[in-house]
Amino acid sequence: MNEPAQIKVVGTSAAHEIDRLLDGVDAACRSGPVAVLQVGARIAPINKAERNWRHLVRAKFGERARFVGLDIVAGDNVDLVSDICGDFAALDRALAGARFDFVVCEHVLEHVRAPWRAAAAVQDLLAPGGHLLVSVPWVHAHHARPDDYWRMSFAGVALLFEALDVIGLFYTGTAAGLDVAYRITRGDSVEISPGIGAIEQGLFQLTLDHAENKDVLARQPGQRMPLSRVYMPAMLVNVIARKTRPPGAGAS
Repeated sequence: MNEPAQIKVVGTSAAHEIDRLLDGVDAACRSGPVAVLQVGARIAPINKAERNWRHLVRAKFGERARFVGLDIVAGDNVDLVSDICGDFAALDRALAGARFDFVVCEHVLEHVRAPWRAAAAVQDLLAPGGHLLVSVPWVHAHHARPDDYWRMSFAGVALLFEALDVIGLFYTGTAAGLDVAYRITRGDSVEISPGIGAIEQGLFQLTLDHAENKDVLARQPGQRMPLSRVYMPAMLVNVIARKTRPPGAGAS
């Protein structure tokens, strides 16, 4: 009798996972045109170090790609100013009814008042067979841009996008110049269950002894707040999902 596959941690990098994702988008489009939407596309001084999706898409797909940068505020890299949580009919008209083969939604859902509305809009904007990348903080300092409402786990993101098939997930950190990522799998399959909690505890927690804990408190500037003796680094969860293509449907 075969033993059940074990949950395991697979070391990787964000760059490798993004390459795999773009290869998947390419395969789904079968060398045809590729329509890409980035939700939350504005490049601000505070996030200059983040991935430039317009450049990545151009490097991968060249002239085959049509890229639309969407944001609630005008700015660098923004083609359309609109609210992903707003009136979907108005957004759909502004996009001329376009549907997208790849949607990027990084560092957005924690800042919107109603992430379930954003998720519904994104799902509607995906073409059949289209891919989605969502990146949100699971552990992160407060960052109000314009406000900071939510922290989400893999299961939370999957629940928001329950109409899609989750095909990949990985953790990343936020340290500048450090591209380390981790996937949690069961055998060769994506694992998304309460069982990954035990892996997370061992992978991300750092326990300080009493003397080290006191030292951390002593080095805090300004008002000192009580801290737990268990610390976790800034950590993002990244979920890749795909919209099911109806049987017999061709490429978008």
